[in-house]
Amino acid sequence: MKKYFQNVRGMTLIEIMVVITILGLIATVVTVNVLERLDEAKIDTAKTQMKAFEDTLDQFRRDAGFYPATEQGLQALVEKPSVGRVPKRYPSKGYMKSLPKDPWNCDYVYYSPGIQGHDYEIYSLGADCVEGGEEVDADISSFETDS
Repeated sequence: MKKYFQNVRGMTLIEIMVVITILGLIATVVTVNVLERLDEAKIDTAKTQMKAFEDTLDQFRRDAGFYPATEQGLQALVEKPSVGRVPKRYPSKGYMKSLPKDPWNCDYVYYSPGIQGHDYEIYSLGADCVEGGEEVDADISSFETDS
């Protein structure tokens, strides 16, 4: 029995370092791919939320005859506006219980009339919550969501 253990040799320090390096590289690749997918999921969530806003804004227009003005904002979907044009027909509980934040925990931006000539436009300012940006920081417009 003693002779068996004398012939067994362990891993050298270099072999252990090679294994740790390989595991580190694998972990890095997996982490990068997961983070990219997470960013894509947040962008898709923002587009879905904007589509829900569009449907609710269309219902508001059908009832009121107009879209909420910029100064009324999306808050007009939660409570009856008290500034600007006030709709005569407005549901007692509003159109939404509350306004969701975008996936980066920032408020959506609403313009009516829209900047690009639409009746209205909704924007998520992206991960940086600042106008402009590239990649995950890029602004997402409600009229650029048809992809």
